[in-house]
Amino acid sequence: MNDILDSPDAADAPDSFAILPGAVHSPVLLHVPHSSRQVPAPVREGILLGDAALESELDHITDAHTAELAAAVAEAAGLTPWRFVNRLSRLVVDPERFPDEREEMLAVGMGAVYTRTTHRAPLRPADTDPRPLADRYFHPYARAMTAAVADRLAVTGRAVIIDVHSYPTARLPYELHGDGPRPPICLGTDSFHTPPELVALAEKAFAGLGEVGIDSPFAGAYVPLRYYEREPQVGALMVEIRRDTYMAEPGGPVGPGFARLVTALTTLVDALGG
Repeated sequence: MNDILDSPDAADAPDSFAILPGAVHSPVLLHVPHSSRQVPAPVREGILLGDAALESELDHITDAHTAELAAAVAEAAGLTPWRFVNRLSRLVVDPERFPDEREEMLAVGMGAVYTRTTHRAPLRPADTDPRPLADRYFHPYARAMTAAVADRLAVTGRAVIIDVHSYPTARLPYELHGDGPRPPICLGTDSFHTPPELVALAEKAFAGLGEVGIDSPFAGAYVPLRYYEREPQVGALMVEIRRDTYMAEPGGPVGPGFARLVTALTTLVDALGG
Protein backbone atom coordinates (compact mmCIF):
# COMPACT_ATOMS: atom_id res chain seq x y z
CA MET A 1 0.00 0.00 0.00
CA ASN A 2 1.24 3.50 -0.80
CA ASP A 3 2.26 5.85 1.99
CA ILE A 4 -0.40 8.26 0.76
CA LEU A 5 -3.74 6.50 0.62
CA ASP A 6 -5.44 7.21 -2.69
CA SER A 7 -8.88 8.82 -2.51
CA PRO A 8 -11.32 10.38 -4.98
CA ASP A 9 -10.11 13.82 -3.92
CA ALA A 10 -6.40 13.03 -3.85
CA ALA A 11 -5.71 15.55 -6.62
CA ASP A 12 -7.09 18.30 -4.39
CA ALA A 13 -5.30 17.25 -1.20
CA PRO A 14 -2.43 14.91 -2.11
CA ASP A 15 -0.53 15.28 1.15
CA SER A 16 -3.32 15.80 3.66
CA PHE A 17 -3.02 12.38 5.31
CA ALA A 18 -0.84 9.31 5.21
CA ILE A 19 -1.30 5.67 6.05
CA LEU A 20 1.91 3.95 7.01
CA PRO A 21 1.68 0.19 6.74
CA GLY A 22 2.37 -2.07 9.68
CA ALA A 23 2.61 -5.81 10.01
CA VAL A 24 0.10 -7.71 7.89
CA HIS A 25 -1.45 -9.40 10.90
CA SER A 26 -1.54 -6.42 13.27
CA PRO A 27 -5.07 -5.22 14.11
CA VAL A 28 -3.75 -2.02 15.69
CA LEU A 29 -4.17 1.33 13.98
CA LEU A 30 -2.46 4.28 15.67
CA HIS A 31 -4.49 7.32 14.68
CA VAL A 32 -2.70 10.68 14.93
CA PRO A 33 -5.15 13.43 13.93
CA HIS A 34 -3.81 16.58 15.59
CA SER A 35 -0.01 16.50 15.37
CA SER A 36 0.57 18.81 12.39
CA ARG A 37 0.97 22.58 12.22
CA GLN A 38 0.66 22.75 8.42
CA VAL A 39 -1.95 25.09 6.95
CA PRO A 40 -2.07 25.28 3.14
CA ALA A 41 -1.82 28.79 1.71
CA PRO A 42 -5.38 28.87 0.29
CA VAL A 43 -6.74 27.86 3.71
CA ARG A 44 -4.53 30.42 5.47
CA GLU A 45 -6.22 33.15 3.43
CA GLY A 46 -9.52 32.45 5.17
CA ILE A 47 -8.07 32.71 8.70
CA LEU A 48 -8.42 36.07 10.43
CA LEU A 49 -5.38 35.81 12.72
CA GLY A 50 -2.12 37.57 11.97
CA ASP A 51 1.00 35.45 11.63
CA ALA A 52 2.14 35.78 15.25
CA ALA A 53 -1.34 35.07 16.60
CA LEU A 54 -1.67 32.07 14.30
CA GLU A 55 1.63 30.65 15.55
CA SER A 56 0.44 31.08 19.13
CA GLU A 57 -2.84 29.35 18.33
CA LEU A 58 -0.97 26.47 16.73
CA ASP A 59 1.15 26.15 19.88
CA HIS A 60 -2.02 25.67 21.92
CA ILE A 61 -4.13 23.57 19.56
CA THR A 62 -1.51 21.17 18.18
CA ASP A 63 -0.85 17.82 19.85
CA ALA A 64 2.87 18.34 19.41
CA HIS A 65 5.20 15.36 18.88
CA THR A 66 2.39 12.78 18.78
CA ALA A 67 3.34 11.73 15.24
CA GLU A 68 6.92 11.21 16.43
CA LEU A 69 5.57 9.20 19.36
CA ALA A 70 3.58 6.93 17.05
CA ALA A 71 6.60 6.51 14.77
CA ALA A 72 8.82 5.51 17.70
CA VAL A 73 6.23 3.01 18.91
CA ALA A 74 5.95 1.52 15.42
CA GLU A 75 9.72 1.06 15.42
CA ALA A 76 9.81 -0.51 18.88
CA ALA A 77 6.75 -2.76 18.79
CA GLY A 78 7.11 -6.49 18.33
CA LEU A 79 4.35 -6.47 15.72
CA THR A 80 4.41 -3.15 13.88
CA PRO A 81 1.10 -1.27 14.16
CA TRP A 82 -0.42 0.60 11.26
CA ARG A 83 -0.45 4.39 11.44
CA PHE A 84 -2.91 6.91 10.05
CA VAL A 85 -1.45 10.40 10.35
CA ASN A 86 -3.06 13.74 9.56
CA ARG A 87 -0.49 15.87 7.75
CA LEU A 88 -2.48 19.08 8.10
CA SER A 89 -3.39 21.14 11.15
CA ARG A 90 -6.77 20.68 12.75
CA LEU A 91 -7.28 24.36 11.93
CA VAL A 92 -7.86 23.19 8.34
CA VAL A 93 -10.51 20.65 9.38
CA ASP A 94 -10.83 18.57 12.50
CA PRO A 95 -11.33 15.01 11.24
CA GLU A 96 -12.58 13.79 14.61
CA ARG A 97 -15.65 15.99 14.83
CA PHE A 98 -19.09 14.92 13.75
CA PRO A 99 -19.77 16.68 10.44
CA ASP A 100 -23.27 17.75 11.47
CA GLU A 101 -25.43 19.03 14.33
CA ARG A 102 -24.46 16.07 16.55
CA GLU A 103 -21.16 17.83 17.28
CA GLU A 104 -21.33 19.52 20.68
CA MET A 105 -18.23 21.62 19.96
CA LEU A 106 -20.29 23.68 17.52
CA ALA A 107 -21.35 25.56 20.66
CA VAL A 108 -17.87 27.10 20.85
CA GLY A 109 -17.26 27.45 17.12
CA MET A 110 -15.16 24.29 16.88
CA GLY A 111 -17.06 21.84 14.73
CA ALA A 112 -15.41 20.12 11.78
CA VAL A 113 -14.35 23.58 10.52
CA TYR A 114 -13.37 25.93 13.32
CA THR A 115 -14.58 29.52 13.44
CA ARG A 116 -13.19 30.23 16.93
CA THR A 117 -9.82 29.71 18.60
CA THR A 118 -8.90 27.89 21.80
CA HIS A 119 -9.47 31.20 23.59
CA ARG A 120 -12.83 31.74 21.82
CA ALA A 121 -11.54 34.56 19.64
CA PRO A 122 -12.62 34.76 15.98
CA LEU A 123 -10.61 32.42 13.75
CA ARG A 124 -12.77 32.64 10.64
CA PRO A 125 -15.82 34.79 9.90
CA ALA A 126 -18.82 33.46 11.79
CA ASP A 127 -20.74 32.97 8.53
CA THR A 128 -18.02 30.80 6.96
CA ASP A 129 -19.50 28.03 4.82
CA PRO A 130 -17.77 24.84 6.03
CA ARG A 131 -18.71 22.77 2.98
CA PRO A 132 -15.77 23.59 0.67
CA LEU A 133 -13.20 22.64 3.33
CA ALA A 134 -15.22 19.61 4.36
CA ASP A 135 -15.48 18.41 0.76
CA ARG A 136 -11.80 18.92 0.07
CA TYR A 137 -10.30 17.62 3.29
CA PHE A 138 -12.77 16.17 5.83
CA HIS A 139 -14.66 13.68 3.66
CA PRO A 140 -11.59 12.22 1.86
CA TYR A 141 -9.95 11.74 5.26
CA ALA A 142 -13.04 9.98 6.63
CA ARG A 143 -13.25 7.69 3.60
CA ALA A 144 -9.57 6.81 3.87
CA MET A 145 -9.81 6.07 7.58
CA THR A 146 -12.87 3.93 6.95
CA ALA A 147 -10.94 2.00 4.30
CA ALA A 148 -7.99 1.50 6.66
CA VAL A 149 -10.27 0.03 9.32
CA ALA A 150 -12.03 -2.14 6.73
CA ASP A 151 -8.66 -3.50 5.66
CA ARG A 152 -7.72 -4.51 9.21
CA LEU A 153 -11.13 -6.16 9.68
CA ALA A 154 -10.78 -8.08 6.44
CA VAL A 155 -7.28 -9.33 7.20
CA THR A 156 -7.36 -9.89 10.97
CA GLY A 157 -11.05 -10.06 11.83
CA ARG A 158 -10.80 -7.03 14.11
CA ALA A 159 -9.45 -3.51 14.30
CA VAL A 160 -8.24 -1.60 17.35
CA ILE A 161 -7.98 2.17 16.92
CA ILE A 162 -5.65 3.86 19.40
CA ASP A 163 -6.20 7.59 19.11
CA VAL A 164 -3.01 9.43 20.11
CA HIS A 165 -3.57 12.91 21.57
CA SER A 166 -2.13 15.36 24.07
CA TYR A 167 -3.69 18.08 26.17
CA PRO A 168 -2.51 21.15 28.10
CA THR A 169 -1.84 21.14 31.81
CA ALA A 170 -4.10 24.16 32.34
CA ARG A 171 -7.66 24.26 31.02
CA LEU A 172 -8.16 26.31 27.86
CA PRO A 173 -11.31 28.43 27.42
CA TYR A 174 -12.72 26.27 24.60
CA GLU A 175 -12.96 23.14 26.76
CA LEU A 176 -16.56 22.26 27.57
CA HIS A 177 -15.74 19.67 30.23
CA GLY A 178 -12.42 20.88 31.58
CA ASP A 179 -13.35 21.33 35.23
CA GLY A 180 -12.60 17.72 36.21
CA PRO A 181 -9.31 15.94 36.93
CA ARG A 182 -6.36 16.40 34.56
CA PRO A 183 -4.25 13.29 35.16
CA PRO A 184 -0.97 12.54 33.36
CA ILE A 185 -2.85 10.03 31.19
CA CYS A 186 -6.55 10.31 30.34
CA LEU A 187 -8.20 7.39 28.58
CA GLY A 188 -11.20 8.35 26.48
CA THR A 189 -13.72 5.54 26.11
CA ASP A 190 -16.85 4.69 24.16
CA SER A 191 -19.60 2.55 25.68
CA PHE A 192 -19.87 0.40 22.53
CA HIS A 193 -16.31 0.28 21.18
CA THR A 194 -14.15 0.29 24.32
CA PRO A 195 -14.41 -3.05 26.12
CA PRO A 196 -13.26 -3.26 29.76
CA GLU A 197 -10.31 -5.45 28.83
CA LEU A 198 -8.95 -2.74 26.52
CA VAL A 199 -9.14 -0.20 29.33
CA ALA A 200 -7.44 -2.63 31.71
CA LEU A 201 -4.56 -3.21 29.30
CA ALA A 202 -4.08 0.53 28.88
CA GLU A 203 -4.21 1.19 32.62
CA LYS A 204 -1.53 -1.42 33.16
CA ALA A 205 0.66 -0.11 30.34
CA PHE A 206 0.57 3.49 31.54
CA ALA A 207 0.63 2.82 35.30
CA GLY A 208 4.28 3.82 35.62
CA LEU A 209 3.60 7.34 34.36
CA GLY A 210 1.36 8.39 37.23
CA GLU A 211 -2.39 8.52 37.59
CA VAL A 212 -4.41 7.11 34.71
CA GLY A 213 -7.87 8.70 34.55
CA ILE A 214 -10.97 7.84 32.55
CA ASP A 215 -12.90 10.34 30.40
CA SER A 216 -11.66 13.49 32.15
CA PRO A 217 -11.00 16.06 30.87
CA PHE A 218 -11.74 14.48 27.47
CA ALA A 219 -14.08 11.59 26.73
CA GLY A 220 -14.94 9.37 23.81
CA ALA A 221 -12.98 7.55 21.12
CA TYR A 222 -12.91 7.94 17.36
CA VAL A 223 -14.58 5.34 15.14
CA PRO A 224 -15.45 5.86 11.45
CA LEU A 225 -19.19 6.46 11.10
CA ARG A 226 -19.68 3.33 8.96
CA TYR A 227 -18.77 1.25 12.01
CA TYR A 228 -19.87 3.53 14.84
CA GLU A 229 -22.16 1.62 17.22
CA ARG A 230 -22.55 -1.08 14.56
CA GLU A 231 -19.42 -3.24 14.49
CA PRO A 232 -18.23 -4.63 17.85
CA GLN A 233 -15.04 -5.95 16.25
CA VAL A 234 -13.87 -2.34 15.94
CA GLY A 235 -12.34 -1.38 19.27
CA ALA A 236 -11.32 2.18 20.08
CA LEU A 237 -9.48 4.00 22.83
CA MET A 238 -8.35 7.61 23.03
CA VAL A 239 -5.05 8.20 24.80
CA GLU A 240 -4.75 11.79 26.01
CA ILE A 241 -1.29 12.64 27.37
CA ARG A 242 -0.87 15.70 29.59
CA ARG A 243 1.75 17.78 27.86
CA ASP A 244 3.90 18.63 30.86
CA THR A 245 4.74 14.94 31.18
CA TYR A 246 6.77 14.92 27.95
CA MET A 247 7.30 18.43 26.52
CA ALA A 248 7.66 22.14 27.25
CA GLU A 249 4.34 23.96 26.98
CA PRO A 250 3.01 25.38 24.79
CA GLY A 251 4.51 24.06 21.59
CA GLY A 252 8.02 23.42 22.92
CA PRO A 253 10.50 20.55 22.53
CA VAL A 254 10.22 17.08 24.01
CA GLY A 255 11.71 16.31 27.40
CA PRO A 256 12.91 13.17 29.17
CA GLY A 257 9.35 11.92 29.67
CA PHE A 258 9.04 11.20 25.96
CA ALA A 259 11.06 7.97 26.17
CA ARG A 260 8.85 6.71 28.99
CA LEU A 261 5.79 7.39 26.87
CA VAL A 262 7.25 5.42 23.98
CA THR A 263 7.80 2.45 26.29
CA ALA A 264 4.31 2.65 27.78
CA LEU A 265 2.46 2.96 24.48
CA THR A 266 4.60 0.20 22.96
CA THR A 267 3.61 -2.03 25.86
CA LEU A 268 -0.07 -1.41 25.06
CA VAL A 269 0.42 -2.01 21.33
CA ASP A 270 2.29 -5.26 22.01
CA ALA A 271 -0.51 -6.42 24.32
CA LEU A 272 -3.06 -5.81 21.56
CA GLY A 273 -1.09 -7.15 18.64
CA GLY A 274 -1.57 -10.86 19.12
